[in-house]
Amino acid sequence: MRKAPVVLPDTTLPDDDDSWKQSPKSKPGTGKAFRDGVVTTTEPLAAEVGALVLAGGGNAIDAAAAVMFMLNVVEPQSSGLGGGGFMMVHLAETNETRVINCRETAPQSAFPNMFQSQPDFALRSSSGYAVGVPGALLCASTGLDAWGTISLSEALQPANAAATNGVVVSPRLAADILLPRLDNELGPPDNPVKPAYDVARAVFRPNGVPLEAGDLLVQPDLAHTFDLIAEAGPDAFYQCGHEAGIAQAIVATQQITRVANPAGVGGMDCEDIGSYEVDDLAPISRSYRGYEVVTMPPPSSGGVALLQILAMLERFPIGDALADFGFGQLSTANVMLEAMRLAFADRAVWVGDRDCAGCPNLPITGLLSNAYLTGRADLIEVGQRQLGVTAGDPRPFDLNFADPSVMSTTLPLLLDEDGDTTHFVIIDKWGNIVTFTTSIEATWGTGLMVPNYGFLLNNQLTDFNAVPTANNDPGAFNPGANDAAAGKRPRSSMAPTMLFLDGDPIAAYGSPGGATIINTVLAVTLNLVDHRQSLKQSVIAPRFSLTSPANDAAIQLEPNLPPNVLVGLQALGYQFTATAAIGAIQAIITIPTSHKQYGAADARRIGGVSAADKIKP
Repeated sequence: MRKAPVVLPDTTLPDDDDSWKQSPKSKPGTGKAFRDGVVTTTEPLAAEVGALVLAGGGNAIDAAAAVMFMLNVVEPQSSGLGGGGFMMVHLAETNETRVINCRETAPQSAFPNMFQSQPDFALRSSSGYAVGVPGALLCASTGLDAWGTISLSEALQPANAAATNGVVVSPRLAADILLPRLDNELGPPDNPVKPAYDVARAVFRPNGVPLEAGDLLVQPDLAHTFDLIAEAGPDAFYQCGHEAGIAQAIVATQQITRVANPAGVGGMDCEDIGSYEVDDLAPISRSYRGYEVVTMPPPSSGGVALLQILAMLERFPIGDALADFGFGQLSTANVMLEAMRLAFADRAVWVGDRDCAGCPNLPITGLLSNAYLTGRADLIEVGQRQLGVTAGDPRPFDLNFADPSVMSTTLPLLLDEDGDTTHFVIIDKWGNIVTFTTSIEATWGTGLMVPNYGFLLNNQLTDFNAVPTANNDPGAFNPGANDAAAGKRPRSSMAPTMLFLDGDPIAAYGSPGGATIINTVLAVTLNLVDHRQSLKQSVIAPRFSLTSPANDAAIQLEPNLPPNVLVGLQALGYQFTATAAIGAIQAIITIPTSHKQYGAADARRIGGVSAADKIKP
């Protein structure tokens, strides 16, 4: 079990005061803080790049683009040009919050049971048909065009220089270089697809020797790609007819599959990649104890599940230690776990992409309605563990549905949802905020790096149901919310989130971690709002996660949770599995009355926080 990296010097800012928690907002901040912009990321060098952009007069959107590209250089196993994600932007001048959905899409060749021929997840997720059309570049470009002040070329420059000159390999990257995803097709020498999987190895294991912490990682092919995009813009990446050749190379690379999975050839073509678009969406939100929680809409399930869980928990006196509802107490853990189980049961049936041509109509309004969630919360009893948790039926609570069919009580097979991913948060001196989760899915994605262009391709399509679930039988209805389909975006758990108080943003955060993202973001929300912890305390506090409603599902458990609580949970019938780290929160807090800004980066990864105030013009 890999230990979480030790936090580097100066990767956390001074801790926050609690004036943002006061209502009405009458108490000015008293603690040391910053005012000219803060960047929190999983990697210190990326945070420094973002802070440099802010110090040079750029805004949060400018810095976000630069950070995203830099993370492709320093954390290539987690995100990059070959992936996608979700970017939430708060615009201070108009007090508007928007979401850019740059989740990958399935090619037109996708169909519901496309993965059924290969039950082994490791093979399925490292074959070309797992690749979705990448959206990360268009996400950054769209954000810059809409709200940025620098060009795409300027945003690329720091990452380009770093890829050209080299970056020092971090302990985390060095550990990931040893993972088996980079071992695919190592032998025999005459393996016909071996060269395709050798491309990434040549970068990170040159001459067969894995790079170690402290080594210099130089990526000339990636720098060349940055040059091409800087010169010609997104067309260089998305248009097969462009002389840059990137799109053609992406199409060719995803036509590779593992020898043991001959049916796994990707079907993406030039039309799929050339027609890719991002979506500009409104976030979803609901009130929680006087705060407005603003988060991610579908096709991510992260925001829906987060809001559901918070709604179910609001009836309980979380934060009251005398009532056994303090942090780390038995009743708190019990009701959190039961709410997680109910939300994940609903997620399995009802949440997926609803915006593609042919996507099923989904009762998201019903899932988030007070009446429906009151009924779900009624199922939670303190001191009890439910048996036979199933999805509810939100359709009667949604005006878009008048369907008399009976829903199926059978939940879809659980996904082998990986999720290395990365997250960062930025606030600038004007109060614009970006909270952005971006990913290539598994660590190293498919393991397929585009030859001569230096970036890895995602395996996001394995987030679709491996076995299709759609059923129009009136006696056993299932919408197939997350079944694969042409042009559809696979369901995600990403949950970039903001907290508002009296109409002002006061916190923004998010996390990597696959399905555990939902429970990681939940934990930090409860820590801040209910347990009244500081930002730093909220981020470092031990966490647990349960992502399945099944009777035999085991709680993922970090160290340092009180032993007496574990004994109590075990007596209620819960099972446990130990894990070194759940998620890696990146977060900022801002205080409207004083304009003070604070940031924290989770030491579960290396973590980097930097402030524009520290940088001399």
